[in-house]
Amino acid sequence: MLLGSCTGNDEELPFNPPPTNPLGRAFIGYGVVNVSFTHVSEEPEQDGLSLGYLRRGSLVKILERRSVVRRGSPEAWLFVSAAYQGVSDGVIRGWLREGGVDVYDNESQARTASEAMAP
Repeated sequence: MLLGSCTGNDEELPFNPPPTNPLGRAFIGYGVVNVSFTHVSEEPEQDGLSLGYLRRGSLVKILERRSVVRRGSPEAWLFVSAAYQGVSDGVIRGWLREGGVDVYDNESQARTASEAMAP
């Protein structure tokens, strides 16, 4: 069944990531920013409030995945936490577009990829 809306509002759909082991983990995996820089947004949307930005090679812990449909096309977003100077606890938490992040199963893989991106 296909449902539509004429309101023009963006529709947010739940996104079920593949199962992770162990299932009780508080995070999905790790990622490395693969673009020059990307804004960390307060909400999973292109024009959301920017909380800061992360540069290429930044290591992030992925806490949640979400798919948001905008103008009929799904966009995948990741809710992440990462080390960040300029915030009181040294950790920034927010949303990144999944296309700007390479996703890894474990921290060791992500750390190796991050180090390979260093200038």
